[in-house]
Amino acid sequence: MLITRKAEFSASHICRNPRLSEAENRALFGAAANPHGHGHNYVLEVTVEGTPDPVTGMVLDLKALKDTLNREVVEIYDHRFLNREVAPFDHVIPTPENIAIDIWNRLQPHLSGPRGRLHGVRIYETPDLYVDYFGDAA
Repeated sequence: MLITRKAEFSASHICRNPRLSEAENRALFGAAANPHGHGHNYVLEVTVEGTPDPVTGMVLDLKALKDTLNREVVEIYDHRFLNREVAPFDHVIPTPENIAIDIWNRLQPHLSGPRGRLHGVRIYETPDLYVDYFGDAA
């Protein structure tokens, strides 16, 4: 069984590689390479896989899942300039792909119980662009 919980946060970032020239960064990342940054209203969907408990009928406590998402992602990412305020983005380009991996790494230790485990992370950078990440199993 799969259960998905949604969370939202706003954050800004710059997509550029310091080893590349300004022209190379603009060619590779387009407007996202703007040195002043730009922001997004991200939508995060986290999917947990598991078997319902025979007593509670739940895979996991959904309030606990919401609390984990808020603590491990939203409080860290929300209204932050990712490149300057959220590790590892001081040295990793905060593309949607890398954001999905980082969120997985933040959540996986908290969502690996006997009944439910992290199945996937989906991060929407815009309404028509999202990345799915399934950890090492992908």
